Amino acid sequence: MSAGLHIAFFGSSLVSAYWNGAATYYRGILRALAERGHRITFYEPDAFERQQHRDIPDPEWARVVVYPADDRGVLRALEDARGADMVVKASGVGVFDELLEAAVLELREPGGLAVFWDVDAPATLDRLESSPRDPFRPLVHRYDFVLTYGGGEPVVKAYKRFGARECVPIYNALDPTTHHPVAPDPRFAADLGFLGNRLPDREARVEEFFLQAAVQCPERRFLLGGNGWGDKPLPANVQLLGHVYTRDHNAFNCTPLAVLNISRESMARYGFSPATRVFEAAGAGACLITDAWEGIEMFLEPEREVLVAAGGGEVAARLRDLDPETARRIGRAARRRILAEHTYAHRAAQVESVLGLRSPKGAGALSTAGLEALP
Repeated sequence: MSAGLHIAFFGSSLVSAYWNGAATYYRGILRALAERGHRITFYEPDAFERQQHRDIPDPEWARVVVYPADDRGVLRALEDARGADMVVKASGVGVFDELLEAAVLELREPGGLAVFWDVDAPATLDRLESSPRDPFRPLVHRYDFVLTYGGGEPVVKAYKRFGARECVPIYNALDPTTHHPVAPDPRFAADLGFLGNRLPDREARVEEFFLQAAVQCPERRFLLGGNGWGDKPLPANVQLLGHVYTRDHNAFNCTPLAVLNISRESMARYGFSPATRVFEAAGAGACLITDAWEGIEMFLEPEREVLVAAGGGEVAARLRDLDPETARRIGRAARRRILAEHTYAHRAAQVESVLGLRSPKGAGALSTAGLEALP
């Protein structure tokens, strides 16, 4: 199959990160694929007030189809996608997931591809393990490829047990044109910032790694950004920001002394699942403290490019020992590593290789030469 495909992609939202942590992942990988000569149509439901909380207008590099979140709307979207060279169903669209998982397989053209792109593979696999009658189970083997947001060999082996023909992790990465160093912003002045929505398998870990650290460092200032935390009891030294739009992520990452990454419970258990925040913070040159999870060394070197903590007590200790110069040095080293090895240009080239596509003439992976000159 040659490159230059029309890719029909059914996902949660490309234009809104509201209750939609996968948005920047979608933007990064699909923009990079578009730059390599592929034509992208992204189908997203008008649901969960995402269209009222858009972060970006429709991008030049993709056609965005927002369909009504009802039977007629989703069927029209599916019909519109007919004829695409590659049809992608992402996990966690939020409405009509079961219908879409079956329907996109019927859209596959002769010689075309049907791909399931799992942006929360640990959660999907846990669901399949616990639900023998899950309607997705008999469909897994029918997809040409399962691509995942992360998870490494544990996720690959698990998907193979459920019959996946091929399963390949396409990790999060950095789009250096959107996440990069900026001047500090007084709104985000703090010692430690954490950005993440309140979710069932994240909340206990936020209590452990972030709120306990705040209690142990009453003299330090902490920032909590994300949806759903409004009624959460917080220590007095934690400032609640609410939803932080993606336009402010660079300032959020660049201003505090350090920023914290906390994996969701299922992702920490599987390992090899760096959140988008890891790459966005590193791309901004932030000093990142992360919870401990297997595989971090694939992306950043502990102590030199990232600080690792096994619990709230260690987060507090890391923060007490951190001075501005050390924080800047770690942030600079992380940015260099991510630019050299983990941009979405690298990931798009990997996707083409996995799918057996011929690269468009002159559209090789973005050279790292000159990347440091980006803002």
